[in-house]
Parts: sequence; C-alpha cells; structure tokens
Amino acid sequence: MKPSLHTPLSDAEIDAWIDGQVPPADQPALQERLNHDAQARERIAQGLALRDRLRALHRDALGEPVPTALLAAAQGAQAASARALRWQRWGGMAAGVVVAFGAGWMGRSHWPLPTEQQAATTANGLPGFARDAVLAHVVYSPEKRHPVEVGASEQEHLVQWLSRRTGKALKVPDLARQGYQLVGGRLLPGAAGARALFMFQNADGVRLTLYLGALAGPGAAPAGDDQPSREDTAFRFTQDGPVPAFYWVDQGFGYALSGPLSQRELMALATTVYQQL
Repeated sequence: MKPSLHTPLSDAEIDAWIDGQVPPADQPALQERLNHDAQARERIAQGLALRDRLRALHRDALGEPVPTALLAAAQGAQAASARALRWQRWGGMAAGVVVAFGAGWMGRSHWPLPTEQQAATTANGLPGFARDAVLAHVVYSPEKRHPVEVGASEQEHLVQWLSRRTGKALKVPDLARQGYQLVGGRLLPGAAGARALFMFQNADGVRLTLYLGALAGPGAAPAGDDQPSREDTAFRFTQDGPVPAFYWVDQGFGYALSGPLSQRELMALATTVYQQL
C-alpha cells in the first residue's frame, strides 16, 4: 500500500535519506511526507550533522594511501579463499575448531575448553562473516589517530547509534576485569545490512575487536560459503586469517571476537562477552 502524506517516515527511509540512498524517482514523494513529519526532519538534521562531523574528523585521512595492513589483509583473504577451494576439492579440512555446546551448557557460568572428543574441524573454510570480522580487525586495530568513529567518551551515543543502525539493542561488554578498556566503535557494511565494531585495548596496547551484525535470511549464500548457519550456535575458533578469532551465532546475529592472543586467552574473553550479551 502506498503511504499517505501523513505516514511517518520509517527508520529505513530516514537512514536512506541521510546516506543519500533514496532513488531520484522516490525523492519528491518522500520530501512531501517529510514536510509533514517534524520528528523525521529533526532526526535527519541530527544525522546529517553527525555525518559532517565525522567527515571533518577524518578529513586528514582522506588523502592517505591505502594502509599496508589493508593490502596485506586483502592478499591474505585471497590466499585463504584459494586454500579453502583446494581443501574443498581434495577433501582436506580447514583449521577452524568447532566447540559445540548444548542447551545444558548455556545455563552454566562458563563453558569448558574443548577436549579432543568435543572438538571437530570445519570442512567448508572460514565463513564470510568471520572473514569480514578478521579483516575489520586488521584494517582498524593498527590505526593511531582514527581507530574508531566514535570514542569511548561517547559510549551512550555510540551504543544508541549502532543499535539503531543494526536493528538490535546492543550492549558493550565490560572487559575491565580482564584488563581491556573500550576504545570506541564504528559502523560497517555487511551482507544483511549494517554491522557494528567495538574495539578494546589493554595496558600493553593489545587490541581486541568485537564484530557483530544480523546474518542474511532466506536466499542468502550457503552457510559454509558466506554465513555461519543461523541455527548454529556453536563457538568456533579459527586461525585461518591474519589474527585468531572466535565467532558464534545467537538469535540470528553473528558475533566475532578477534585479537592477537592464544586460543585459550581468546576463548576466555569470548566466553565473558557471550555471558554479558
């Protein structure tokens, strides 16, 4: 049904207007509705102001060359894809370790580390969601001046902004007891819409990134190709990339914690993150 002039603009329409993604043919009708929607006009004004501030903040970086880390990560991703294809053809096994847990484990205060009987390896290579998470870590964690879009000093705004864009009420895990403080976060694109990245750092300068977002619905790429299965709530560990990562799925959302740590250290942190979220 075609919306009337007094139909409030949806969140998707407001975001599209802010991002300049409204098709030219749809702009006149949307402008007419916008003229009758004061709340939408205010939200758009705030969004445009935020966009301009972010552009001004990153103006110095616009002319910088492509970061070496990004080039290396892209080359690594290509190599990983080639390896995965070879493994698929020859029946090899990828390096990701699957730590399956049942409903009984979810009620516990912690999960045991995988034993040889509990562990299995994935044959399909690293899913696209986890590859994106590792790539985002490699690209942004080395940055000195602009590692995040919104810093920890604006945590409330950061959480509200990313919650609105990802369509889920988000929460920043508290890793202070583990020695990590929030640096901030940023918005990233994903196969099923917006995704969020939170960055943490310890006193030694080691950085972790928590990458999350909705997984594609029906008609998306197969689980082993682009996405972890929506029904697969297992913890999976991978070293098939520039940095290790644990990733999992919960209620249609994918999560990945990446960082230059050992499997045991990273799983302890991932367990804490899961419990808090």
